[in-house]
Amino acid sequence: MKQLLVLTLSLITVTTAMGQLKAKVKCPDLYVDVLNGTVNDQKPNYGWAEIKGRIPCFTSAVDESSPEAKCGPAIFYKDKDVSFYTKRHYIEISAKFVGKCSIPLLGSKRGSLFKTLGNPRMKDDLWEAYDMQYGTLILHYNVAGAAGKVIKFQMTTESTETIQLCE
Repeated sequence: MKQLLVLTLSLITVTTAMGQLKAKVKCPDLYVDVLNGTVNDQKPNYGWAEIKGRIPCFTSAVDESSPEAKCGPAIFYKDKDVSFYTKRHYIEISAKFVGKCSIPLLGSKRGSLFKTLGNPRMKDDLWEAYDMQYGTLILHYNVAGAAGKVIKFQMTTESTETIQLCE
């Protein structure tokens, strides 16, 4: 009889402990500072654990030992269209970015950012790379020519000669 009573009390305790409310992690609004090369004050060359700790609402994270780490360790905020590639030292902001940007790059026409960014250091039909105080800013366009609009951009602490982008 005692064993049955103890078992019943144990089950009640376990089920009530599992039924506790748990607060969802509140994700801060993302702010991209293009001129400083940061997302919420996190630079592209910060470590994997540091970024995960400071912006905890990532949708997935791949560490270096994972078989999915073909581009090295990375942290993805897929719901906000932001990716950190920590070993390659760059941050990628894509077309469906959710947040605020110090300079509205996404959707800008090619050539319209001269007053803000100056002349590109390198350019191709579908991208342009600009020297920045922190390294390099790369703008990707949807079509070649003057009609192209920015569909994604990457901020890196690397130079145009050393950057290794993930394809």
